[in-house]
Amino acid sequence: MTSTSETGDVTGTRDRDYNLIWYVEACLSNALRLEQYIQDAEREKDTEVADLFRKAQADSRKGAELGKQLLRARLTSG
Repeated sequence: MTSTSETGDVTGTRDRDYNLIWYVEACLSNALRLEQYIQDAEREKDTEVADLFRKAQADSRKGAELGKQLLRARLTSG
């Protein structure tokens, strides 16, 4: 059962808002998960992998911040 319009009948939240909420949560969850991966790599003294995960974590944090800003703007204007 799929819908092509933003109705929010089931959740009370329009699809565009829900999608942003999901995106922010996914970015934050990824940042948390990467923290464990960084610690694992450091424990193994694998600085190359730890650095890769730090960069990915920074990107996830940036995505979350951008998503939160956009979501905040949309929720306060509509």
